[in-house]
Amino acid sequence: MKRVVITGMGALTPIGNNVDEFWENACKGKSGADEITSFDTEKFKTKFACELKGYDPTDHFDRKQIKTYDKFTQYALVATEEAVKQSNLDFDQIDLDRVGVIWGSGNGGILTFEQQMKEYYEGDGTPRFSPFFIPRILVDIAAGIISMKYGFRGVNYCPVSACATSTTAIIDAFNYIRWNKADIIVTGGSEAPIGPATIGGFGAAKALSTNNDNPKTASRPFDIDRDGFVMGEGAGALILEEYEHAVNRGATIYGEIVGGGMAGDAYHLTGTHPEGRGAIRGMSLAVEEAGINLDDVDYINMHATSTPQGDFSELKAVNSLFGDRKSLVVGGTKSMTGHLLGAAGAVEAILSIKSLQDGLIPPTINTANIQSEFKDSYYFPLDKAERIDINYALSNTFGFGGHIASILFAKVN
Repeated sequence: MKRVVITGMGALTPIGNNVDEFWENACKGKSGADEITSFDTEKFKTKFACELKGYDPTDHFDRKQIKTYDKFTQYALVATEEAVKQSNLDFDQIDLDRVGVIWGSGNGGILTFEQQMKEYYEGDGTPRFSPFFIPRILVDIAAGIISMKYGFRGVNYCPVSACATSTTAIIDAFNYIRWNKADIIVTGGSEAPIGPATIGGFGAAKALSTNNDNPKTASRPFDIDRDGFVMGEGAGALILEEYEHAVNRGATIYGEIVGGGMAGDAYHLTGTHPEGRGAIRGMSLAVEEAGINLDDVDYINMHATSTPQGDFSELKAVNSLFGDRKSLVVGGTKSMTGHLLGAAGAVEAILSIKSLQDGLIPPTINTANIQSEFKDSYYFPLDKAERIDINYALSNTFGFGGHIASILFAKVN
């Protein structure tokens, strides 16, 4: 098996439009939540989300491209451009047949679909659809367009596993390189879901917080007063590369992937297993693949969406697997970014890698009263970032349908 390292990262998030800004604001404990600006929420139970700030498509795309690409594809291209630049790839010196793209999205062009159908049903019945309607909504289209832009001719597809999607994409990319089927893969995920259908739909499922009076404090993982997640949007991109290939071209290595675990809860349409059965399996597989002991894991960036059942079952899973270990650092960065759905795993992977690099753990903000059963079991950095030297960071993501994906990163000295 080949070793797989990270040689580039890119981010477009509610608390930062590039990796440096994202990391700085995460360490400051900045909340990306605010009142929704993209549509009228007067009749909706939830009126806030974590939208991008200061994003203007004309800064990145011409008029034709804006018509061609849904926002989720735009976000993917922006994040990927940053990651490719950071990786310092010399396109004349690499084999483009062995550079692939595995890019995920849980919802694809859902806003395009919603808008086009609204225009049709509010019109006179004449089908005036955009010729770009179908390409804009396809969940796989971002992966295809990334490959076309850069000429990457290797493996190219889009996995979909709801909110576990981009972690699934990263694990798949990790495996393709380990199996020597690629030298480099662009991977990650993007999501542009904030609209009437998703806010209304997740609200009807009672998954969203309704703390409209205090949106910036609404996402509060592990807190006994949590009442649901806050939706976010954006993208995270990673350049994965075979270790020797990276070394031979003198690339900067930001971290290494050493294990990935995927499993199924096989339990409920939207809810996680109450005992965290799938989560236990996913985490244990990742650790086992890395060939380390459970006690070697220093930090877990939890899925921690801030839903009552979800956070509790994840904490139970951690407790079942790791036991009570006060030295184990546990955090929930969705308290700042909100839940980016299919893109969540990618942006949280970036935070996990940066934590390994800098020895700095971002805070879990807004959490005042941790679930009593677990408040003394682990170390929860709250309100401010803390200097903690770590060697292994585990990142969890779970999706509707019982999809489980956990990935383990290691510091490279």
